[in-house]
Amino acid sequence: MAGLPRRITKETQRLLSEPVQGISATPDENNLRYFHVTINGPKDSPFEGGVFKLELFLPEEYPMAAPKVRFNTKIYHPNIDKIGRICLDILKDKWSPALQVRTVLLSIQALLSAPNPDDPLANDVADNWKRNEAAAIKTAREWTQKYAMSGGQ
Repeated sequence: MAGLPRRITKETQRLLSEPVQGISATPDENNLRYFHVTINGPKDSPFEGGVFKLELFLPEEYPMAAPKVRFNTKIYHPNIDKIGRICLDILKDKWSPALQVRTVLLSIQALLSAPNPDDPLANDVADNWKRNEAAAIKTAREWTQKYAMSGGQ
């Protein structure tokens, strides 16, 4: 991990030595600022049973700038768009250098438990979620089975 800022080295070591339940973040061997992330769908959510792949990148300005995070696994969620971008305040205007990669990943996991159709990135999904939540949850479960469970992707 030579050449990396001390903070990134420490955060990476902590992620590897004290993993968060349901989340794995492994640095890429060719670029230690790039992480391969998996998040297990939270229990009692439409995403339960799914394993979602994400990519996380720490820009040169980190920790003064937020990490860049994107879902690689397709997901039916009002706060995640078709190309995997995530609408989460701490990834935008509410970012603080006091936050860490661990906090970001926990916040994304929490977002899976509590979709917020009032602050959408995927307007069609949010509209469906507001109009007919039961149908939206059913679609989210179907997508989880299709794209985030073994055999998907």
